[in-house]
Parts: sequence; structure tokens; C-alpha cells
Amino acid sequence: MNLVDSSGWIEYFIDDTNAKHYTPIIENTENLIVSVINIYEVYKKILQKTDENYALSAIALMQQAKVLNVTPQVSIEAARFNIKYKLPMADSIIYVTGMLNNAIIWTQDYDFINLPNVNFIKK
Repeated sequence: MNLVDSSGWIEYFIDDTNAKHYTPIIENTENLIVSVINIYEVYKKILQKTDENYALSAIALMQQAKVLNVTPQVSIEAARFNIKYKLPMADSIIYVTGMLNNAIIWTQDYDFINLPNVNFIKK
């Protein structure tokens, strides 16, 4: 299973330099999970950079993967993770969502750089 962090989704949707690294992961929707936090972050950023129609089409593509809600278990584990590693709340939720689903996290966000099960792609 794979989980692409919001930074990777945004890279993919704006077709920036690292999009090529995320494309095969994102397009393999059978092995892809998405946190609802990713949907929030990606929609917001794409809406700021483009328009609502493109932002909505981006979210529609994200929803082709398995979308996971923030459950009480995710919330509790993310809070523990936040205290231990000082990762921001949204990143903690995204990371824990991936870990609870045995997923590899794909990102270019430096907050994740030294965490287990992370494929970091330098920006």
C-alpha cells in the first residue's frame, strides 16, 4: 500500500519537476490510500493556485483511491506521534494513517525525512 503526502499530490497536479516520481504511485489507485487531511490540503493549495473546477477535478481523482477518515484511533496515535517526534498535526495524522495501513509514505516534505517507511524525494 502507498500513501502520497499532500506535497506529492500538489507536485503531480501542477506538473512540477518531481511529478514524474509520484505519477506511477498515484495512478496505481488499487494500492493507494488517501487521508481526508490530504484532500483538505490539496484542495486548498490547488484552489489558491488555479481555480475551483481544477481543484474539484483534482479531488475527484484523489477519491479514486481508498479514502480514509480520521478515526479516534488515528487521532490518539497521531497525538502520541506528535509529542514524540514534534511533527505538525496534519502531518502526524497523515503519517499515522499510512502506518496503521502498512503503507509507504511518498513525500518531499522535510518534516518526514527521517521517519520509517518514508520515501523522501528531494525538491
